[in-house]
Amino acid sequence: MKMIKTYIVTVFLGALMWSCQSDQGQHEDETPQSLREAYADDFLIGTALGYSQLIASSEKEQALIAAQFSVVTPENMMKWERIHPEPYTFNFGLPDSLIELASRNNQKVFGHTLAWHSQTPDWLFEDSLGNLIDTATLFARMEHHINNVAGRYKGKILGWDVVNEALNNDGSYRNSKYYQIAGEEFIFKAFEYAAKADPNAELYYNDYSMNVQSKVDGAVEIATKVRDKGLRIDGIGMQGHWGIDRPSIDLIEQSILKIHDAGFKVAITELDIDVLPNPYRIEGANISDSFENNAEANPYADGLPDSVNQAHAQRYEELFKLFLKHKDKIDRVTFWGVHDGHSWKNDWPARGRTNYCLVFDRNLDPKLAYDKIMTLKSETH
Repeated sequence: MKMIKTYIVTVFLGALMWSCQSDQGQHEDETPQSLREAYADDFLIGTALGYSQLIASSEKEQALIAAQFSVVTPENMMKWERIHPEPYTFNFGLPDSLIELASRNNQKVFGHTLAWHSQTPDWLFEDSLGNLIDTATLFARMEHHINNVAGRYKGKILGWDVVNEALNNDGSYRNSKYYQIAGEEFIFKAFEYAAKADPNAELYYNDYSMNVQSKVDGAVEIATKVRDKGLRIDGIGMQGHWGIDRPSIDLIEQSILKIHDAGFKVAITELDIDVLPNPYRIEGANISDSFENNAEANPYADGLPDSVNQAHAQRYEELFKLFLKHKDKIDRVTFWGVHDGHSWKNDWPARGRTNYCLVFDRNLDPKLAYDKIMTLKSETH
């Protein structure tokens, strides 16, 4: 406990130093000094935090997190296999530390995730013999989990990705163990239990490849069914695991409009822009997809060429122009990681690659993409 308190004080002082420097700079020229400041009137700017950001992070990284982001999301620590690995075992240490850190930084927390087919222990779905359990048992286990997790952070958290990635790209339901046991009813139960556990939290459905219009249609159908049952659902998260040249801005815009027109909030979640080749045309974020790493698939191990860095920055600029155009519809834009070295894309869909997906580099310095995003706001400040 003493170590944690010392760590929190160090983080707080580092963040305070950065904040004071930013405030001084803004007082001098009235120009926002961080993403958090620049987009304060538009939408929340977020990042995902992992184990290293809570346990082994430098003062520079902690100060960056505090200064740049207005909302944080647990990358993995609230997923079922981490927070609830055994039926009566809950690991709340890291999530509690995340809540404390966000409170000291005056940041909101968005929880991730309460019901997902992946990174979930088999005991949720199976009996002692390895057979699938019945629907009633599944629902009881789900309710126990959601009551304990969402209930623990009641009033301390902005909202939850309640159900994550329940759809195939054609809009049909993924044949997960959740679906094999209970059909689509597991989705309704997850939202029912989440609303009871924290009546004031925002509740979202979240998925990748939401530029695929059949998948967006399926997500809107899910959200509409939840609402028609008298249950609460506030919005739909569009995971932004995109590339430099895909998908088109037009398709992303169509999806934003479809979700908004159906009466739901939009969040851009898990944003990162992949710069590496994709020889097998693997799209989205299905973590079971993979291929073997090789020199052709990992061409920038020694550094990113300026031409690619320029294209990466231009892509972020185009996306944020779109987000600003629809800022009345978008509540959050969350980067999936703090810096390039932290990005999961270094290991997916091929392990050991060197990727450059985010707007801060491995030295925690802002990249050209960051400058482009900030310039969009300074031009209108």
